Amino acid sequence: MRAVKFAGAAIAAVIIVIGLLLVVGIPSGFLTTTIASRVESATGYRLSIDGTTKISLWPTLNVTLNDLTLQDPKDRSGITRLTVDSVQADMSLSSVWSGSPKISELVVTHPVLHQQLLRERLPNAGTASKPLALDTGGATIDRVKVIDGEVAFARVRDRVEGRISAINADAVIGRDRKVDIAGTARVGDHPTKFDIKALTPATPAERPTIPVDFAIDMPDVLKSQLAGHAEMRLSGDVVMINGVNGRLGDGAFNGWASVDIASKPLVKVDLDFQRLVIPVAKSPEGTSGQPWSNAPIDVSGLNYVDAQIRISANEAVIGDARLAPLALDAKLAGGVLKAGTANLGAYDGQVSGEVILDATTGAPSFAMHSDLVGVRALPLLQGLAEFDRIDGKLQAKLALRSAGTSQRALMANMQGTAFVNFQDGAIRGINIAQMIRSLTSGTLSGWQDSEAQSTDLSQLSASFRIDKGQAVTTDLNLIGPLVRVTGAGTIALDTKMMGFRVEPKLVMTTEGQGRASEPVGFGIPVMIQGSWSQPRIYPDMAGMLDNPDAAYAKLREMGKGLFGPDGAGLGNILGSLGLGGTAAPGGGNAAGNANPQTQQPGQSNPLGGPLGEAIGNLIQQGLSSGAGTSTGTGRSRGLPATPSTPAPQASPAPPAQDDPAVAQQDSQPMNDVLRQLFNR
Repeated sequence: MRAVKFAGAAIAAVIIVIGLLLVVGIPSGFLTTTIASRVESATGYRLSIDGTTKISLWPTLNVTLNDLTLQDPKDRSGITRLTVDSVQADMSLSSVWSGSPKISELVVTHPVLHQQLLRERLPNAGTASKPLALDTGGATIDRVKVIDGEVAFARVRDRVEGRISAINADAVIGRDRKVDIAGTARVGDHPTKFDIKALTPATPAERPTIPVDFAIDMPDVLKSQLAGHAEMRLSGDVVMINGVNGRLGDGAFNGWASVDIASKPLVKVDLDFQRLVIPVAKSPEGTSGQPWSNAPIDVSGLNYVDAQIRISANEAVIGDARLAPLALDAKLAGGVLKAGTANLGAYDGQVSGEVILDATTGAPSFAMHSDLVGVRALPLLQGLAEFDRIDGKLQAKLALRSAGTSQRALMANMQGTAFVNFQDGAIRGINIAQMIRSLTSGTLSGWQDSEAQSTDLSQLSASFRIDKGQAVTTDLNLIGPLVRVTGAGTIALDTKMMGFRVEPKLVMTTEGQGRASEPVGFGIPVMIQGSWSQPRIYPDMAGMLDNPDAAYAKLREMGKGLFGPDGAGLGNILGSLGLGGTAAPGGGNAAGNANPQTQQPGQSNPLGGPLGEAIGNLIQQGLSSGAGTSTGTGRSRGLPATPSTPAPQASPAPPAQDDPAVAQQDSQPMNDVLRQLFNR
């Protein structure tokens, strides 16, 4: 009886233990060696299982492996490897007994593929390797889940690292051999969504062809969804993608591609688009005057992939700019990217050129040359640079080079030459003639900003020599119906500052360019200094004093409407001051005209009277704006600084009393200004 009780207790204990093991799981470290050996024989890669291994029998057979590492036994560096936190497989117990395990779900948690980056292709990269033949031993998988996966690219020597992170994918394998993979990931800082459908081959083949349908959404990079179809085939270490066709937004495309993954990837792409849209981020409102960014620009990734790319399109939209047709060839090798086009249509014109980007050093450098012929400037500049001030036919030649790791560094190191020529157009938002006349009442701060204002131009041209971010021109030339401007100056590309000294000339008649006589000079050079967006515009009094005789002649010509025919009144005033003025024949104001503002019949001089009347105000405010001091006696061309306490002024010499007409023609503000100007 005692033996029977003991046997009963033992059986009960065994049943309880078996029940607990069915629920909790059986520690199965003894299976590790078998599993690793089976994986290596099937794939050729070595599997190490450093964590615990468990087998649970309830409610289904569940195998969980923790802390796995898979790597190529030929890779002694160990840099290229796959690490996995855990792999969990659920399968039916009956399928295991049958010898053909049917895995209903395989969950892979936090897999990380560590991939070494190479600067140079390995010597044996072109040798075809043995194709991978998987021996699954009759096992099938219905569903695979990847949770929080990563692909980490790194080169320790260069301290370079990049990641495709947050990979969450769900792959369903149907009985009809269709595979549906959907998921999300983050490529760098760009969220990505993908959906891939493929059809696996019916029978194992050495080089199987797999038809693939794909759809990719990357809102930060692609304006629209990229979707299409391709035929994929693995030939050794080369993934060949043939028969590519699809749509990017509303534009269809076709072509082919290949990727050689033997060592340093070699990518080849040839795509033809009906319509290619490339979005360009626009600057926030009110940031046009902000300095260039010092944020680092990283193009070091160009060192770790080689590529040969050809892109063509019937129409290309880059930002808001439309180019048609487009034919772009690019080659990337050894960290040097060369991209060029010989037949780029742009707004009724043609563009050709080449850009070279060298990323082999710590500070990447670029060089470019480009020719633009007959391009409509407004839509091109507005689309590419958000600049809408100039319209007309543009001809330009650019030869530039620079180096730097940020926008500001690139601008500060810019060197080269540039020539631009706009014809038969307009400067929008700026009326130069009105702007010049506005200088007679005060210094301007910033450009005019009115859609109703514009300056018609027949030609606007300038050539620049650029050195260390300073673009210098000596041949600025603007020709318009009512205005002519010549000048020279410097544009600081790094600080967005400018300094120009221009010689404006106004046409003193509405007959414009058809008038035979030359336009009348403003008489005083104009300075344009300050930021690009808000420069300060004022008369250069120092420039006037460089040649007072010529300045007097200009003022006399422009003041005809105010001082009488041929400027006689002004001549008498200056003559009385001993400044070289000559009274008109017959005395007075050359006509005895008591009212010099009265315009003679038939006289076409809409600007002369008001402009001449404003000359005094112009010079006076120019004196207050000018810089420089003078000491000593005699005629001086320096302008004395305004003292904080007004110094007593000498009484001006009275005009000749024997000519009453002069008193009528005289302008006291002009008298005071001219006496101060010429130190009389």
